Amino acid sequence: MNTEIQKHLKDPSYLEKLYRSNKSGFKKAFCEIYPQIKGSEIAEFWHERLTYESDQITWGSRLEWRFVLIASLIAGVLAKFPVIFSIDEDYFYTRNMAFLVFPFVTAYFVWKNKISQKTVGILAAILALAVLYVNLLPDNSSSDTLILVSIHLPLMLWAILGVSFVGGKLSDLPNRLEFLRFNGDTVIMGAILLLSGLLMSGLTVGLFGLIGINIERFYFDYIAIFGLAAAPLVATHLTQTNPQLVNKVPPIVAKIFSPLILIMLVIYLGAIIYSGKDPYNDREFLLLFNMLLIGVMGLIFFSVAETSKDEKNTVGIWVIFLLSIATVLVNGIALSAITYRISEWGITPNRMAVLGSNVLMLFHLLMVTWNLYRSALKKAPLEGVGNTIVLYIPIYFAWTLVVVFLFPLLFGFK
Repeated sequence: MNTEIQKHLKDPSYLEKLYRSNKSGFKKAFCEIYPQIKGSEIAEFWHERLTYESDQITWGSRLEWRFVLIASLIAGVLAKFPVIFSIDEDYFYTRNMAFLVFPFVTAYFVWKNKISQKTVGILAAILALAVLYVNLLPDNSSSDTLILVSIHLPLMLWAILGVSFVGGKLSDLPNRLEFLRFNGDTVIMGAILLLSGLLMSGLTVGLFGLIGINIERFYFDYIAIFGLAAAPLVATHLTQTNPQLVNKVPPIVAKIFSPLILIMLVIYLGAIIYSGKDPYNDREFLLLFNMLLIGVMGLIFFSVAETSKDEKNTVGIWVIFLLSIATVLVNGIALSAITYRISEWGITPNRMAVLGSNVLMLFHLLMVTWNLYRSALKKAPLEGVGNTIVLYIPIYFAWTLVVVFLFPLLFGFK
């Protein structure tokens, strides 16, 4: 797309056709090359056209909505497989819940970004292998490796979604950072859709109940489940066609919650000492401790992705830096706790998974913290922090592959 725009910059008719064929892809490519071509009349015209924020909602083309509706319908039918084929619901949803969401959003970006057939074939092969593999694992609900696979599989599919989002161009770091922003925007849009759906469901069931017709079971079995299956894809489409709907919300969320989480985390670390609780001998507490760590790390990465738009936000950078230091302390405690538990009670799949994750997160946090410190002192641009975050994502992906595909074999599916 970048090459096509530059090649036909003096051909307004061709540029218009190119834009209409893939609006989001055209906008993304144009913004990337704009610094190289700015100054010419045609470049300034397209820049104003593409960056103008309209208050009107753009629903997208009929073709786009046809794709969204068909994909949502297929996702809804797949969600009904336990009923259609008399499959145990716990067995099916534990293994396949992630496949009801990520492959369809991945397909959306594959279609929108016109990814090469070779890349599409690789992504399809990985997804097919993952579906076959996870459904052939032994049916043992108490298996730790099966639980680990179920937890890490969505992370693997999320990384595959990222490949489709950046159009298969894995070396495109700005687009990787844009992918993080996309996740925040889509979560916000999805939450709005789900809350609206809950309100509509309550009103519908309540109104029919007033006239003596009980539709609760039918509604949730045949309507609500299709709505839930469609929500991620509809949220994705709306964020892509109407970025102005939510792009002002994530920076506000980052600015409000980063300092609040920092204060909470400092108080919480002090409260741990006061309460006498420790993650060394309390398994459940260690689990919650790691969940806290992952949540705070997610907030840091999300905040960096949003703050990187505003290099002048020095206070925001310092807040994220202090939050990173506090998170390094939390990670250090969690890492020492899991190391202690392994030395005392031996190796298990869960302990190895937590150990590996904590080691990876600690190195990543240290790198991010160092770059944040340099950015806060104006010794390096904030862009470097974003690059540090996205460059590390493939390492998490590699670890996820190890947990999903190797752990069950290494630990005998126990």
